[in-house]
Amino acid sequence: MSFAGAMLIAMAIDAALGWPDALYRRIGHPVTWLGRLISALETRLNRDGGKDLRRRLAGVVTAFVVAGTAALAAWALAALMPEGWIGMLLTGVMAWPLVAIRSMHQHVAAVQTPLAQGDLPRARHAVSMIVGRDTTRLDEAGVARAATESLAENTSDGIVAPLFWGTLAGLPGIAAYKAINTLDSMIGHRTPRFEAFGWASARIDDGVNLIPARLTGVLFALVSGAPRAAMAAMRRDARKHRSPNAGWPEAALAGALGLRLSGPRVYADRVANEPWVNEQGRDPGARDLGRALALYRRAMCGLAVVMAALAGLGW
Repeated sequence: MSFAGAMLIAMAIDAALGWPDALYRRIGHPVTWLGRLISALETRLNRDGGKDLRRRLAGVVTAFVVAGTAALAAWALAALMPEGWIGMLLTGVMAWPLVAIRSMHQHVAAVQTPLAQGDLPRARHAVSMIVGRDTTRLDEAGVARAATESLAENTSDGIVAPLFWGTLAGLPGIAAYKAINTLDSMIGHRTPRFEAFGWASARIDDGVNLIPARLTGVLFALVSGAPRAAMAAMRRDARKHRSPNAGWPEAALAGALGLRLSGPRVYADRVANEPWVNEQGRDPGARDLGRALALYRRAMCGLAVVMAALAGLGW
């Protein structure tokens, strides 16, 4: 079976359908299933007052139980798949909910539309759905910047990385990756509750995203109209980012569009004085967010071509 072919099928279904609300209301979503497992383990194992070493070990156990459960369930499904194109098609259908092409576009477009209409309060609300910072005082540039950064980072985490691991290891690979990424989003935070308990999840997530994040940056650069500027921004600024991975797609997008991203931002309990990415660029606006979405669409088309080529080679 061609794993790349199965991932291409998953891309096509997700781009066409997303994850329909009716289906979500009926059965939920694999990420919500993982979320319930993570919450149950966290409630039981991450007890207040516990020593950091004990909480860290409990976090290691949680990470391996969740990722192992997802991989084992996917392996059992994969073992039932027939050979040939039917098995490839069914694998693609099983992988479909673990790719987020359509929802990523929808969430960012939900910010761009009111921003272009001059409805800043509605744009602030929309961007609060996809970022963790305080959005109540953001101006137009702040809203556009937050949405553009989310688009860049989540193209890697939500699309390129799962497809990368699915192409390498089939259904167990993409399922394990999604479990690791969900662990990081839920417990991989530097807060008193999760600093020790989420340490393993955050480190594992950093490791599995190391290659995909850089590939995402290169993909953005290649499909942009300014590949040299995008590559130069990555070489110069990607390592300035607080994340070892998010800076690569963000810097590529910033360089390709001539924008400055990252920089200081306000969270609920603190101000993060982050360095600028592509500092010489201009502040983004609604039009630039539309340009970022257009670049994202080209990147998805380019990624589909790559997956089709790998499938043609029998990967």
